[in-house]
Amino acid sequence: MAIWKNDEEMFELMKEKLYTPVVGDILDQMGYTHQFLPAGIRPLPALAPIGGKFNDEPDNRFKLAGYACTVLEHDVFKMPEKPFGYLTEALDQLKPNEIYIATGAHNSALWGELLTTTAKVRGAAGAVLDGYTRDTPQVLGLNWPVFARACWAQDSSVRTYVSEFRCPIEIGQVTIHDGDLVFGDIDGVLIIPREVASEVLEKSLEKATGEKKVRKAIEEGMSATEAFAAFGIL
Repeated sequence: MAIWKNDEEMFELMKEKLYTPVVGDILDQMGYTHQFLPAGIRPLPALAPIGGKFNDEPDNRFKLAGYACTVLEHDVFKMPEKPFGYLTEALDQLKPNEIYIATGAHNSALWGELLTTTAKVRGAAGAVLDGYTRDTPQVLGLNWPVFARACWAQDSSVRTYVSEFRCPIEIGQVTIHDGDLVFGDIDGVLIIPREVASEVLEKSLEKATGEKKVRKAIEEGMSATEAFAAFGIL
């Protein structure tokens, strides 16, 4: 039975207690073996480590957890009749605890300062771009999680078109449906299918607790072989 009462508690618990390696291990054990997005998708501060402190607030930029709001883009090669396509519509309908996750276009930046501001004001939980982001100092200063492949300033208005949102998308080996859980940290981003999310999180929390016990046992002198066997890792 879930130990959280609502989505807010669930996502806070994920960010406080879990990390992608342990969740990925549980997904593997349950037969979901293709859930990590490509390794090149990293937290923005890891791509451009130029940010500082935020008035003694916690640094929120390295970890994200929320529901996927899927966005499909494609490359264009002239100014379209509707610049940016449905980009602003996709942004304006974001809900609290959702993560804007986009793929399909690779000739320009897919994200920047104004998009970050809009999504943050709407209560969204982060953005994951299978592509590039720009306005890097300004985005870092907003202290809000953006994960991308790299920083690149080339504008999207004449190069990129949002054709659809809240539709199935694929990034690397992962098919992502609107409403799936997205979890990311410095080690990567993974997708938890919504229909198994509660089971995955409960097992992940149990595993995370067990790994702390294994570490403590090893620090106190137990061999790795003994510790792994004692706590059911082998």
